[in-house]
Amino acid sequence: MANSKRQLFLKRRLRVRNKLRKMANGRARLSVHRSNKNISVQLIDDLNGVTLASASSLEKDLGFVGKNNIEAATKIGAVIAERAQKAGIADCYFDRGGFLFHGKVKALADAAREGGLKF
Repeated sequence: MANSKRQLFLKRRLRVRNKLRKMANGRARLSVHRSNKNISVQLIDDLNGVTLASASSLEKDLGFVGKNNIEAATKIGAVIAERAQKAGIADCYFDRGGFLFHGKVKALADAAREGGLKF
């Protein structure tokens, strides 16, 4: 029996997160969430269970409310890199969740790397 898209997404998300957990070494996790209308990213400290920094296309001052395109993802990646540096974070690991690493997710990761985050 064929798996649904949702089941494949959940399997992929668990596989990615479990692999990353093994290599975490106390670093923060850069978690990406993409919906049909928006894209958001959080820097999470899994040891303490707190969010250290976040950025989203829902923030009005970024000017991308309701947009989920490569331009918005690039801007969000640059903003999260800037906020991470303000929080004193230079190293993290990239948690793409169940999303494939191309298009918007790749644009966000590239912009975050250019902004100074290392993963």
